[in-house]
Amino acid sequence: MCVAMSMTVTLNLPDSLYQRLVSAANATHRPLEEVLMRAIRAGSPPAWDDVPEEVRADLAALDQWDDAALYQLVRQQWSATNVARYDELLERKADGISGTDEQAELERLRDEHDRWVLRKAHATALLRWRGRMMPPP
Repeated sequence: MCVAMSMTVTLNLPDSLYQRLVSAANATHRPLEEVLMRAIRAGSPPAWDDVPEEVRADLAALDQWDDAALYQLVRQQWSATNVARYDELLERKADGISGTDEQAELERLRDEHDRWVLRKAHATALLRWRGRMMPPP
């Protein structure tokens, strides 16, 4: 069983920021604490808790990458060879002529692509959280 812990933090905010948050709380008829929590959650680095266990280590490692490496990952394209093979296997499956080896290969390529997309999405979210411009320069 996971027990949620709560911590108290004292934070000095610039008056202009405090006033914006108070105005948002008043406009939405929500307590200031709720508005603050929403702002902190939205501005926090992306988490990898909600992704499959087998991908978490990959995503956690991205947190340590510098911006240049993250931009390089974001700009990458999936290999043309993989795209062509994936499309071929999908067509064969749709035509009902794929064997078990081809179905296994299709599943492997799909898993590989899903992992690649998650890594790119996490890299993009990290760059945005770091205040970097998207698309990459």
